Amino acid sequence: MSDVSTFGEPNPEGERLQKVMAASGVASRRVSEDLIAQGRVTVNGEIVEEPGRRVLPTDLITVDGTAIQTDTSKRYVMLNKPVGVVSSMADEGGRPDLTEFTRDYEERLFNVGRLDANTSGLLVLTNDGDLAHVLAHPSFGVSKTYIAKVTGSVSAQTIAKLTKGFDLEDGFIVADKARMLGAASGGASMVEITLHSGRNHIVRRMLDAVGHPVVELVRRQFGPLHLGSLAVGRTRDLTKVELGQILTLSRPHEQASGGGDDTGEEEDVEGD
Repeated sequence: MSDVSTFGEPNPEGERLQKVMAASGVASRRVSEDLIAQGRVTVNGEIVEEPGRRVLPTDLITVDGTAIQTDTSKRYVMLNKPVGVVSSMADEGGRPDLTEFTRDYEERLFNVGRLDANTSGLLVLTNDGDLAHVLAHPSFGVSKTYIAKVTGSVSAQTIAKLTKGFDLEDGFIVADKARMLGAASGGASMVEITLHSGRNHIVRRMLDAVGHPVVELVRRQFGPLHLGSLAVGRTRDLTKVELGQILTLSRPHEQASGGGDDTGEEEDVEGD
């Protein structure tokens, strides 16, 4: 962590703030200087009004409350993981893994959390170990939204039970939100469920417990990120807006905890 966050004094080394802002794509240096003068920029929670302030890559810089990327060596990619692919960079059993989607990137990317082979949807790939630690670790409570195709007709009482909570074999569980999306073919139903639990296979177990086993499951949202129209099996870099959202979410936790490691091994296997 930088000396700024520890002692409240400017760093004697590092790049000028407006240069870092321009390099991150926020604005030109001249506009960045104006943003600083207007009091719209903070470094480690403190408003900065002098553009000569020097900052380090470990400093948390926000513009209008949204964090910016200060370490341009980090990459953040969204994948719409297909069914049948395991969330691993090297599967010992020889099953299809994530290397199919990372081999064309220069950076050594790894997955943030996991989705079961039978679950499709949004998975983040990055080389930012600190961010991966925050987003994947259940203790930080990042919400995820899934759409499940389940057997049978789901009643309003069942939706209410999901949001009021009930006991499973490993303890009490409750959905943050749940709603019916309508009927599907073959007498099945479509249900949307949001929760922040990091327990193994939790969405499948919850829906099975209320009498509606999952037929298909897709993760549509991970924290502030939405899958949108990204096709199955395709990847894309996060937009600057999306990147700002996840950095804003993760950086305060990283600084408070001293950061995670760079292995990407923290496992987030809920809903698989």
